[in-house]
Amino acid sequence: MTLLITGGAGFIGGAIVAEALRRGETVRVLDSLRSDVHGDSPVVPAGVQFVHADVRDAEAVASALDGVSVVCHQAAKVGLGVDFSDAPDYIGSNDLGTATLLAAMTVAGTGRLVIASSMVVYGEGSYSGPNGLTRPAPRAIADLDAGRFDPLDADGNPLQPELIDEDAPLDPRNVYAASKLSQEYLASSWTRATGGTAIALRYHNVYGPGMPQNTPYAGVASLFRSAVERGEAPKVFEDGAQRRDFVHVRDVATANLAALEWTSTASAGSFRAFNVGSGIVHTIGELAQQVSLHSGGLPPVTTGEYRLGDVRHITASSARLRNELSWVPAVSFEDGMREFATAPLRPAVT
Repeated sequence: MTLLITGGAGFIGGAIVAEALRRGETVRVLDSLRSDVHGDSPVVPAGVQFVHADVRDAEAVASALDGVSVVCHQAAKVGLGVDFSDAPDYIGSNDLGTATLLAAMTVAGTGRLVIASSMVVYGEGSYSGPNGLTRPAPRAIADLDAGRFDPLDADGNPLQPELIDEDAPLDPRNVYAASKLSQEYLASSWTRATGGTAIALRYHNVYGPGMPQNTPYAGVASLFRSAVERGEAPKVFEDGAQRRDFVHVRDVATANLAALEWTSTASAGSFRAFNVGSGIVHTIGELAQQVSLHSGGLPPVTTGEYRLGDVRHITASSARLRNELSWVPAVSFEDGMREFATAPLRPAVT
């Protein structure tokens, strides 16, 4: 089997490449090596066929698909972004890029796809209140300014955060989230039109060695590590009690390999979404404390600041992935944090 991994020189893509090579797969990588992601020293392992191109380049994608039986599509612009001026880049990189890839796969007859999605497609997480499960509206600016961070129901009652599963309503609340959901819709449409098979893996908060540093588009774990390396205290927004599911990048890689196997046995035209998370809840404040503790850095500072596009609580139920693909995470939060606090990051973005 020849496996094409788009974005395979990136943080998550690189971990998938390493796991695929460990399992003896033939791997081809297509990556644009964007400087705002990779810095000055991108690395592609020996033994990998490498195509240096943007996934929006139809000719290059068609060439990269030659002899490929399955695609693992990781190439994307990630993160909340700086402001709305990032919107064209998100839509171009993520949605046009995916459409270009799927069109080329159709012509090439490549009928199996695993696509990287994200927890952000849900918007706010799942909550229970006096009237059962509910999805709160976006938080009001006045509440955030007043330090009232937790969502309330329509009657002003407090809500209890719950694990979210794949059948929850989808409610993207920023440009990045909208682009990821569009990628899922494109993949689903492609399976119906072509009889191909596709899985969307909705990553929760991925962390681990090789995260890019000093970039506003990186995950929160990288932002904390970057602060420590600059000799600064990690800055925790809101009150630090935001609930998240932190999953190690090596576990994300094994989830992708399990998903690739599913695409070979699923019925023609099948599309399925899976959460990829540890299933264990931790807070942003805990993350900052662990990074500082194991790196010997300054203790974190809780600022009370907020970002309007952020959600308060979102944590994963990964039961579907465990039950249907027999996947289980292997790296505990404690072991992962201990490693991550001193592991190499990608060189600073220039």
